[in-house]
Amino acid sequence: MGLIVPVSLTEPSVAGAQPAPCGTMSLGSVDYQHVIWVWMENKSASEVIGSSQAPYINSVASECGLATNYHNLTHPSLPNYVGATSGLPLSSLGQFLSDCSPSRRCSTTAASIFSQGETWTGYEESIPKDCDKKNAGEYAVRHNPPPYFSKLPFCKPKKVVRHGSKISDDVPYGELASDLAANALPDFSFVTPNLIDDMHDGTVADGDAWLADNLPTILNSGEYQAGHVAVMITWDEGEPEDPAGENCVADPSGAGCLVPTIIVSPSTRAGTTSATFFDHYSLLRTTESLLDLPLLGQAATAPSMNSAFNL
Repeated sequence: MGLIVPVSLTEPSVAGAQPAPCGTMSLGSVDYQHVIWVWMENKSASEVIGSSQAPYINSVASECGLATNYHNLTHPSLPNYVGATSGLPLSSLGQFLSDCSPSRRCSTTAASIFSQGETWTGYEESIPKDCDKKNAGEYAVRHNPPPYFSKLPFCKPKKVVRHGSKISDDVPYGELASDLAANALPDFSFVTPNLIDDMHDGTVADGDAWLADNLPTILNSGEYQAGHVAVMITWDEGEPEDPAGENCVADPSGAGCLVPTIIVSPSTRAGTTSATFFDHYSLLRTTESLLDLPLLGQAATAPSMNSAFNL
């Protein structure tokens, strides 16, 4: 069992705060058709939860659901992104330990949550072009998992109509707001802020400000208000980062293995906390169960988060 962070949540200081987004509907009243993951970077739970630098994050955690015993899989970033979206065990993630860019050697033919038949989109902040496989500025491809699944046709856009415009599944982040406004949200969304806004190169305050600016767009959408959307915010790995290849699944006791994870949904009771052991495989299992998808790999045996957060 891993470390459990004492919960000390700060309240928002902004006057006229919006109504709490969680606990507004009963479980029997919701119909979750969309799941959105937002992945932040390189912060342990103790660096975020209770921090004066993260008033918005802590307000959402106190108004929604907080997993206080949630763990990443390993270090560095990329194996967590690939493992969480595929269910691959750590023994099958060795080629990703160098945080490499997609290539024949740095990819997998494994199935993923992007290939289970549901609609999906990767919304990538600062990506120069759709489906970009190269780092550029504040865009890091290692934080964008679809390019690493070699059998995934994510860069083969489909035409809406013959000779008409094309649709890609790995797009600039700004398209999320457009899809929400048009009621065109896919079943599964993977949201990656850029290197500043996800806290990798930026501060906790930078990430908090980004979430404060962007999460309300989702929570105020018609789909969320109707009880059709669940949002899951997590961090790829904690700090201090232990040696590459550390097995946080087998030994989650290291400080770099415990990360914040917040569940935001209309049916999650406000102020819910859970000290149950969860990890990135739990996130996958929970999402697949909500979307009625088969459980991939390690997700089949990971603890589900559904009951703990009334999903």
